[in-house]
Amino acid sequence: MQAAVFHSPFDLRLADVPRPLPVKGEVLVAVDAAGICAGDLYIFVGKNPYVSYPRIGGHEIAGRIAALGPDTDGPAVGTRVVVEPFIGCGHCYPCRIGKPNCCANLQIIGVHQEGGFAEYVTAPVDRLHPTSDRLTPFQASFAEPVAIGVQACRRGGVGADDTILVLGAGPIGLAIVEVARAAGARVYVTDIARDRLDTAARLGAIPLEGGGSLLDDVLRITDGEGMPVVMEATGNAKVMEQTIDLVASGGRVVIVGLVGKGVTIAWSGLDLTRKEATITGSRASVGCFPESLDLLARGAIRYPEIATGLALSQAPAVFTDLARNPSALHKAVFLRNSS
Repeated sequence: MQAAVFHSPFDLRLADVPRPLPVKGEVLVAVDAAGICAGDLYIFVGKNPYVSYPRIGGHEIAGRIAALGPDTDGPAVGTRVVVEPFIGCGHCYPCRIGKPNCCANLQIIGVHQEGGFAEYVTAPVDRLHPTSDRLTPFQASFAEPVAIGVQACRRGGVGADDTILVLGAGPIGLAIVEVARAAGARVYVTDIARDRLDTAARLGAIPLEGGGSLLDDVLRITDGEGMPVVMEATGNAKVMEQTIDLVASGGRVVIVGLVGKGVTIAWSGLDLTRKEATITGSRASVGCFPESLDLLARGAIRYPEIATGLALSQAPAVFTDLARNPSALHKAVFLRNSS
């Protein structure tokens, strides 16, 4: 089968590789659509702290069940599914308390094991979610990034009465924008890239220019109080540090962005107590795929409308372009039948 293989940083090549065989408890999925996310770009540029090379990337996967592993019960061959790529061990403390996304022995499809930038991928049967006939594979491939938005909004307790500020209008920031708006929240978003702000505005967010005037703008908008909820989705340490200034006293900060291993951030110790803000991390998702798929099927998420479908054969050129300019595409999805 054809696959796009990350051999090392900045070395992505198309290759013919053996089709994987599902073992007991697994299924073989024929990949119809696989989205690119920031984590995949981090693999390409050598900044993903979890990956080992060589690796077939891709964890935003939609397809059809092609085969069941031996002695495995599951949906029928041909069933359209999406793959939930985080696999917990089931035994460690995070798994025991219902947080397999934080598993001490976590395996991620497309990071620790081969992913969906290929014609076929294997996955545990309990990591599959059947999809609605109302969703094309292209649309269904958004289930994973939208689930990250669902998780972040759950972690931040976002509801219809909230006003939130999303820092970063990249793929994950836009997913948060969409989910928060679907919950009825008033959503502001900021980014230093004008085209990303324009895209966020098309999705219904209120754009704020990034840069040195952001804090003054937020204080002006909120009559000096700060934002009730601040969502960080840039992966920039300096931006993370700014969240404590931007949030209102008694508000909530959710850190979604991923920094490099060993990178530290500094907050004002006085502000941590003075503001009594709730600061929480949000990692991928747990139990969020059903809500994500429902939002997509109901048309509450318009994110796929701004994405670009591409052929897998374009992967080396696409990743090279994105490494030079991460804003070159708002969102890209590799499609089986795209030419």
